Amino acid sequence: MTTTYLLFLLPILITTITTTPSLVAAAGQWQVLQKSIGIVAMHMQLLHNDRIVIFDRTDFGLSKLPLPNGKCRHDPRETTVKTDCTAHSVEYNIKSNTFRPLFVQTDVWCSSGSVNPKGTLVQTGGYNDGDRTIRMIDTCNNNCDWQEFDGGLAARRWYATNHILPDGRQIIIGGRKQFTYEFYPKNDNGAAVRLPFLEQTNDPGAENNLYPFVFLNVDGNLFIFANNRAILFDYTKVVILLCIMFVTVCFFFTLN
Repeated sequence: MTTTYLLFLLPILITTITTTPSLVAAAGQWQVLQKSIGIVAMHMQLLHNDRIVIFDRTDFGLSKLPLPNGKCRHDPRETTVKTDCTAHSVEYNIKSNTFRPLFVQTDVWCSSGSVNPKGTLVQTGGYNDGDRTIRMIDTCNNNCDWQEFDGGLAARRWYATNHILPDGRQIIIGGRKQFTYEFYPKNDNGAAVRLPFLEQTNDPGAENNLYPFVFLNVDGNLFIFANNRAILFDYTKVVILLCIMFVTVCFFFTLN
């Protein structure tokens, strides 16, 4: 039996009263730290050692930052430049205001990731040759670089979402034309698990459920929001505990 609760949202009119004191912005100003770092910051992640890892897609041509020591990226599967001697990732040191090039082999365009409890950034998926790749970079002092594991994912993950779990694993949800989720490190069989919610939120021709919003709820379950719906998901038992549909003026709560 399904019980549906309908809650109407009443519009709230907020007016400005002339007697209310004006808010004064805090003093401050922008400061240019580097005129250029040589690459575009499509993705950025602050690490536990106050370094920022920045990376960009590889299929948009050469960057403005050469790789050191004559190193080049050779990739016959690349769609633009198959031999590329420029960097598409950097590590920025906040304290010293310096940066150094990093070597990324596969295309990270619209990949996803998170930092594990040990401080390692685990970045998964991407475009073309990188859609099933797992990449990792540790926190270090100027001597680490990306490590890549081609074919490490059970499914292609482009525009997916990662979220760290209480046990230190990551759950990787969705992606373009992918209606499944998987874990890293992998669970027992390593297979992707179907999640019908991702099919239900995928309007034909629109693909408007990419990069679903995922939050770890206080009860240990996952709140997943995509398109105009949301669920509370017990990933340990593969059970949807709550379904929510968002429309213009009301919420639908469905309890199964």
